[in-house]
Amino acid sequence: MDPAELSEHRAVAVTRAASLGRELESLAQEQSLTSHDDEHDPEGVTIAVQRAQLQGQLEAARRDVTDLDRAAERLRSGTYGRCEVCGGPIADERLEALPATTTCIGCAGRTRRRR
Repeated sequence: MDPAELSEHRAVAVTRAASLGRELESLAQEQSLTSHDDEHDPEGVTIAVQRAQLQGQLEAARRDVTDLDRAAERLRSGTYGRCEVCGGPIADERLEALPATTTCIGCAGRTRRRR
């Protein structure tokens, strides 16, 4: 992974976060303009559920930006691609799929099993 690729991944995450922020804002405006009781509407999800989903997605997108910033710092310091748990290499395929990952597949699996 080179700096340009990480930068591209970050740009996508920033764009996603901005879009989700606008959607959340739009939903809040929509809700303020209506007195419709969507809690008892048998059609679709409620505005509260939509808001909660958007907030969760926005938090995840912001975390992605932060994680990619940290990955860029690791790249600059020469530690990118090394597992923070065991110090071993992280497979290129794993880095391609998860560019901000900090663990090799073995350590990630052990962490999951402990939960």
